[in-house]
Amino acid sequence: MPVRIFRDRRDAGKQLAVKVAEVADPSPLPHALIVLGLPRGGVPVAYEVATLLGIPLDVLPVRKLGLPGFEEYAVGAIAAVNGEPVVFIEENARPSEIEAQRQLDDVVRRQWSELLRRRRAYRGTRPALQLEDHDVILVDDGLATGATMLAAVRAVRRAGARRIITAVPVVASDAYALVAREADVCCHVVRTENLHAVGMWYEDFSPTSDLEVVALLAEAERRRAHRLPSR
Repeated sequence: MPVRIFRDRRDAGKQLAVKVAEVADPSPLPHALIVLGLPRGGVPVAYEVATLLGIPLDVLPVRKLGLPGFEEYAVGAIAAVNGEPVVFIEENARPSEIEAQRQLDDVVRRQWSELLRRRRAYRGTRPALQLEDHDVILVDDGLATGATMLAAVRAVRRAGARRIITAVPVVASDAYALVAREADVCCHVVRTENLHAVGMWYEDFSPTSDLEVVALLAEAERRRAHRLPSR
């Protein structure tokens, strides 16, 4: 059984922020730096990273693609910055039968619809993300398979990011290897061969709500505007 080393996502974010600060370049020019949390659970973690570094926080909705009939089993993920989605499906999960492919296409459509809903709910009237020539820090609360983070990396790369840093409190070794092939830097507090489940590394792994995501984004913006210290 893993040791529960994080009190909650905010505590995990504080621990992770120290690791990210060692590899992130906070200088504003010639490139900008932004933190993108993967909703919902990645946003409280990302809030602490953005607060410590004193840089903007935003969100990048990503949705897991579950195997038709076994939705909890991830076979890929879908992400998008502003425009068309990036869909990642593991090679060994690609169906050979036409009917199975139709079922998977239906999963993609449903998750794309939910992704768009979340993007509208979280970002509201914020302008479209401009990531060209930016350094982007992608943050989640943990990586089990790496599918969602890999889709996020590819979407951000397509949007023109200069450098991509992935940052998570805990990551499975297989997921780390998958993401490290495409991200420029991978930060973590714990990397393990025996992840079991991300929530087992937290004392409190309560679900993050839409309202909490929106509130944290607003608080991060207010703190940057007034240069308030972290709590």
